[in-house]
Amino acid sequence: MPEINGITIRAATSCDIPQLADLLSLLFAQEADFIPNIERQTCALRLILDHPEAGRIFCAENGEDGSIVGMVSLMFSISTAEGGAAAWLEDMIVLPEQRGRHIGAYLLKTAVNHAKAAGCTRISLLTDEDNQIALRFYQRAGFKDSKMRPLRLTLRD
Repeated sequence: MPEINGITIRAATSCDIPQLADLLSLLFAQEADFIPNIERQTCALRLILDHPEAGRIFCAENGEDGSIVGMVSLMFSISTAEGGAAAWLEDMIVLPEQRGRHIGAYLLKTAVNHAKAAGCTRISLLTDEDNQIALRFYQRAGFKDSKMRPLRLTLRD
């Protein structure tokens, strides 16, 4: 897997779940639609890692101390519009103190390359509409605005 500035991008393992759940808590604390919940995030991470046909998680590991400083998750589906496999970039986060080191760009590149290798025809993602930093980051990577509008129906009580 690629290494940049002492950071290795690699596939996540079950040993990484506690650190990944902490990263998701940080991500969900800054997103308008979500509330951090370690139990839920731990459960979801385990499901993804136990079912690689459903998705993949890649992490950025600090070579100095082995800590996880960033992550990206990719979920697979089938697009009837595209006539084949598609992917959702579900979660992407780099610790604030690690930003500006191109870690996010390498995580995203890893996810895109994996989706291509898996035969995906498209990657979609959601980000808060007022998160200008994230919007610029994804646009620089080639993502385009969509005319589609996301809607959500929560099925939990």
